[in-house]
Amino acid sequence: MKIDLTDTTSSKINAALMNARRESGSTAAGMVLTLVIVTDEGSAYDALKAANDASREHPSRILAVIKRAGRSPRARAETRLDAEILVGTDAGSGETVILRMHGELAAHAQSVVLPLLLPDAPVVVWWPDNAPLNPAQDPLGALAQRRITDAVTAESPVGQLAQRAAGYTPGDTDLAWTRITGWRSMLAAALDQRDVTITGAVVEGESYNPSVELLGLWLHNRLRVPVERVVTGGPGITAVRLRTADGDITLDRPDGLLGTLCMPGAPDRMVALKRRDTAELIAEELRRLDPDDIYATAVRTPVDRLRERIAGVEHAGPGGTVEAHAAAGAPTDAPAEDKVVEAAVAGPARVTAKLPKKAAPAAKKAAAGKTATRAAAPRKRSGQ
Repeated sequence: MKIDLTDTTSSKINAALMNARRESGSTAAGMVLTLVIVTDEGSAYDALKAANDASREHPSRILAVIKRAGRSPRARAETRLDAEILVGTDAGSGETVILRMHGELAAHAQSVVLPLLLPDAPVVVWWPDNAPLNPAQDPLGALAQRRITDAVTAESPVGQLAQRAAGYTPGDTDLAWTRITGWRSMLAAALDQRDVTITGAVVEGESYNPSVELLGLWLHNRLRVPVERVVTGGPGITAVRLRTADGDITLDRPDGLLGTLCMPGAPDRMVALKRRDTAELIAEELRRLDPDDIYATAVRTPVDRLRERIAGVEHAGPGGTVEAHAAAGAPTDAPAEDKVVEAAVAGPARVTAKLPKKAAPAAKKAAAGKTATRAAAPRKRSGQ
């Protein structure tokens, strides 16, 4: 059932919801929470589809807040609330209300949402994109016990982690953290099977992926070992290697579908590590509404704690590029490939340099001749 209300109020929306429930033959709400989605017209369809799918596990009232302040002074001066109500099969296992707020009303969305919240039920606010710097201080976020953001949609996904850390309040979480639940579970289960001492770890994954960073920070915090971040082509996280005296414990997932767990002295095992869609991620977050202390510890760890290199390129050292080491007195005649690493620049954003083109054969011979004349003078390569 679909009901359109133009230039309406919160009380009229509540009355329409009650009438729709009676017509469907169910006077009881039967919903466990209110999910508020703050989005725009471009992202509303995908967000609502994911929320409706998640509502089959968590029956809820979904309130989609779409702010349309207007571009011209006349449009901004027009204050109007339009609502689209979906009940029944169109709304999953609950109720969906799409609220379009025009003009100055867009700046006071909490006054419209507050009367529509389910009584005595938890409130969760989700920003699919364009999340505020401090979700808990946002007028809508202040109404919720749980606030969900998604760093991967930001212009600087890794830089967004620093903002999430600076404005963290118990109850905050991010879907970049939810995406690594399977990896954390598999690695914890692997270490439960063997009593070994971990001396280091390597996390491989695509660049500008906050989930890769969070997984490395989690390993660094829980194992108290240095963690190296290797940039690969993806998709997502491709491998994790835990260094031990007996050999590496490796969890490898090159295709984003199926992983392989390799342990010293044991046969390789295939494990399910499929990249999940947004509906599954939201459903997982709605299973717990208490603060996630492990996420808080991981996101508050600076990303420069991770040593970085590009796959197949020797690491230059923590916190800088080969050029930075050369400026400090390191020799500058190392091979060109060794001079390319992923740099942690000012702030938490990351910049990945491109590998230079290979030199022509003639240039290589000339370089080899120069190297032979300097063979008597041993030199150190940066990063060793």
